[in-house]
Amino acid sequence: MQELLRFLIGGIVVSVFAALSDMLGPKSFAGLFGAAPSVALATLGLTIAHSGKAYAAIEARSMLLGAAAFCLYAALCSPVLLRGKRSALVATVMLLPVWFAAGFALLWIVRGHLA
Repeated sequence: MQELLRFLIGGIVVSVFAALSDMLGPKSFAGLFGAAPSVALATLGLTIAHSGKAYAAIEARSMLLGAAAFCLYAALCSPVLLRGKRSALVATVMLLPVWFAAGFALLWIVRGHLA
């Protein structure tokens, strides 16, 4: 029964993301917004089944930290791309180290190394 409830909630979340992406546009992002929660939920479901809830909680925390780091990456990519001095490929690849550094820094902070 719990699995059914989780998958229903997951389906609702995916539907909300898809509707949000349709409202915000462009349409090319609809698949991205719909796929990310689906993949995350499927991964967490499989992790719970294979390794237990405690390990899945650690994985979920890592996903949240990675998403926060990605928000910083996207916020930096936007101005670089809007200036138009670099191609999309160059700008996004050039800023990938920012995403990784931010993700690992957040993980380091959450683990209490700066506390």
